[in-house]
Amino acid sequence: MSRNHVYSIIQALIAALLFGASAPLAKLLLGEVEPIPLASFLYLGSGIGLLGIKAYQRTTRQPSDNEAQIKKSDYSWLAGAVLAGGVAAPITLLFSLQNTPAATASLLLNFEGVATTLIASFAFKESISRRAWWAIALITLSTIFLSININASWGFSVGALGIIAACVLWGIDNNFTQKISSKDPLMIVTIKGLVAGSFSLGIAIFLDNKIPAPDVILGALVLGSLSYGVSIVLFIHAMRGLGAARTSALFSTAPLSGMILSFFLFCEFPDWMFIVALPTMFIGTLFLVREEHEHHHIHGMTFHEHSHVHDDKHHEHDHEGEYVKKHSHTHSHNKIAHSHHHMPDLHHRHIHSSEEL
Repeated sequence: MSRNHVYSIIQALIAALLFGASAPLAKLLLGEVEPIPLASFLYLGSGIGLLGIKAYQRTTRQPSDNEAQIKKSDYSWLAGAVLAGGVAAPITLLFSLQNTPAATASLLLNFEGVATTLIASFAFKESISRRAWWAIALITLSTIFLSININASWGFSVGALGIIAACVLWGIDNNFTQKISSKDPLMIVTIKGLVAGSFSLGIAIFLDNKIPAPDVILGALVLGSLSYGVSIVLFIHAMRGLGAARTSALFSTAPLSGMILSFFLFCEFPDWMFIVALPTMFIGTLFLVREEHEHHHIHGMTFHEHSHVHDDKHHEHDHEGEYVKKHSHTHSHNKIAHSHHHMPDLHHRHIHSSEEL
């Protein structure tokens, strides 16, 4: 596995750690604020926090040309991601959290990876190996265990099904965001946070929801800046190197931090289904981490723009003999055929035959 792929895996795992903490901490805040206002302040927190980082970069005159900028053609994908993942998903999640134990909710959020993978495979034709499909099957099975409620009339928890619905919406969001993952992640998440947060706040005011106390708002903003801001930026960086499906599968480690926090905050001790689901989910994640994929493949002539360096196998153009660090500009790739370990990253989103998987 290449150094860049290892780096992408680390980014995905840190993103999962930050996001996993959001479910129990958001449930704690739900005692002080209604779901829709909370969703708005979480996303506003992500947008405001990252806007501050962008302002700091400009104040300190840090280089601004090492990331590709969002263009007009990208806004349709961004708008879809905002509506699905920034508005509908968090509101659905927070309503569902009211009737679901925080530890169970944290594990159920794993289904986001399954939803992302299925959408990536069937709707966007991203290549999925047999090992990845085994991982999806195991994670799905553990999610079913967590959704069962033998005391409910239909045998399933309404709150758990609501969380699964939120995961599907985030799966749509992830695949839409994958389409523009080559562009500046800070700007993508800043726009998503500010637009989605403002939209949800407008809904809350229209429905006459009570606005919480300033200290509660501040807590939601800080939580959102980390769990929805920094986390999503790292997630987008990871998608560049691993593709939407594999990044989301690694993101399935998110419940570990959420589960530990839930035990401390709410004294929620696991039942037998939780105990069965956890190792099943862990084995599924392990399948993804140990995946190896190599075969002879062909890159067609391409012309695009994204952040890159010149120490890989795909960016061998020069800058009049001058050494340059990480940067972004429009560049072309000549047709090339070679064999090396790869993931469905920016340069490897080709179709596979059944033998290559």
